[in-house]
Amino acid sequence: MEETLTRTTSLIPEQRRQKIIEHLRTAEVLSYRQITELLGISQMTARRDVATLAKEGRVEATQGGAVAVPTARLLAEPHRSVKEVADLPSKAAIAREAAKLVGDSMTIYLDAGTTVQAIRPYLQERQDLTVVSNDLATIAAFLDHPSVDLICVGGRVDRDNQSTIGRLASLTLAELSLDIAFLSSSSWDVQRGITTPVEAKIDPKRAAMASASQSVLLTDSGKFGRYAKYRVAPLDGLTTIISDSGLGDEAASQVGALGINLIRAEFGDEESAE
Repeated sequence: MEETLTRTTSLIPEQRRQKIIEHLRTAEVLSYRQITELLGISQMTARRDVATLAKEGRVEATQGGAVAVPTARLLAEPHRSVKEVADLPSKAAIAREAAKLVGDSMTIYLDAGTTVQAIRPYLQERQDLTVVSNDLATIAAFLDHPSVDLICVGGRVDRDNQSTIGRLASLTLAELSLDIAFLSSSSWDVQRGITTPVEAKIDPKRAAMASASQSVLLTDSGKFGRYAKYRVAPLDGLTTIISDSGLGDEAASQVGALGINLIRAEFGDEESAE
């Protein structure tokens, strides 16, 4: 395999495993020898990572290596440390478009997730905002904003995602009146809508949608056509979907047929943060 050796021994296990999945998207089949060469790890570590991925349903383990799973089902979400470094141009483009919907003195909800968090630099000049979030990193990112009233949604802490989840979080959101709820999702499609592999995320997302005048999904095109075990809401429960220009015309037509405002943000067209 003609591919530059990528040393990833300093990465945490979930980051290594995500690298294996990324290589499988191109190669479809990888031997343990190829995995060790691509990632710069021992064969024992490679076997252990493949075994974990197979248990989660993210790859198929074979006697000599791993095979890509030909399915759109999402069984588990990547660790936040993986998501923080993935698809950065797409996230910036989506966040730029999302910020255009936010005016001064609004009350907005920012759902847990790195795509939604990317909106922070584009809101620097907004005045008298109220920002509500269940994302601990997003709350921290707004601490130095000169004109924001922050509401941190309480609840059980999801350490891997650095957010609060469950019924307590939804109870807080039910007591608020939001202008816009910016939602995240690792899987969405026309038939199943917004889905999640984590049951405790359902209630906070639904509560935010119920409390908001507008519900806006921020999600990159790579997540379209994927689905998970638990259904959050149908797509027609949304006001707007902001994705990236990688979303194909056929998918865009299917979304548009539901009467949803779809924005496809262009890569490489990111303006400087306001």
